[in-house]
Amino acid sequence: MELGVYGLSAKATLGPADTARLARRAEEWGYRSWWVGDHVVLPSPRVPESPMAPTDPILDPLVHLSFVAALTERMELGTGILILPQRNPVVLAKQAASLDVLSGGRLLLGVAPGYLEPELAAVGVRLAERGGRTDEYLDAMRQLWSAPEPEFHGRYADFDHVDAHPRPVRPDGPRIMIGGHSPAAYRRAVAKGHGWIGNGHSPQDLARHLDGLRKAAAEVTRPAHLGRLEINFMQIDPVETSPDDARRYADLGVDRLLLYPLPLEDPADVEAFLRRHADLPR
Repeated sequence: MELGVYGLSAKATLGPADTARLARRAEEWGYRSWWVGDHVVLPSPRVPESPMAPTDPILDPLVHLSFVAALTERMELGTGILILPQRNPVVLAKQAASLDVLSGGRLLLGVAPGYLEPELAAVGVRLAERGGRTDEYLDAMRQLWSAPEPEFHGRYADFDHVDAHPRPVRPDGPRIMIGGHSPAAYRRAVAKGHGWIGNGHSPQDLARHLDGLRKAAAEVTRPAHLGRLEINFMQIDPVETSPDDARRYADLGVDRLLLYPLPLEDPADVEAFLRRHADLPR
């Protein structure tokens, strides 16, 4: 099991000096991946399901990861997750390929449909369309990353007689991590993702998600080229992860355990958190 760090593109840790120091420390201390979330806008006033207040700052994930890519050499760079229906898939395919090339193939593109209706509406996407757009956009981007003559004709994306270079480092594009905890998300992860990414409060929560993924695997076909489904999990509330829980996550088959230092409000406290957790059992 590898350790990753999540969420340091938001709130108290988003400044350039803090980002540079924390990213370099994380890589030095053996963290193998650096993950960030995504909100283009937030509902104002705040709605109960929103994870952040409307005035909480959060950087664009690909801009932030490009900055971190230039500061580091080995850590994988993950979106956990990027709200895919809010992006134009042709533009996003170019952005993702560019970041992948400049980082030496380190991009892990985690995506999900999103769930905040005011945020989706602000970019012209109906809540009812988010699942269909997510599936189509994944297929459309893969065409641009890997097809000799990219072409896609769908309800939400439509193109032919175009091409886009440079291609990503991997022949089939960046590794795709599918986020979400619904039956549809589990099926999408099995059918379209190199991995799944989720969160919860404990190893027991993860075990329930793994049950959902096993059920999905009996319902949909997994393409052979995707290989084994990778498991990425972030523990939230409690923020601290005990050595015993780390061992339980490893025993459950977690590939990347993502640590979430926020809501710590002082970057110095976040740095201490990362140092304290760097020695968790793997």
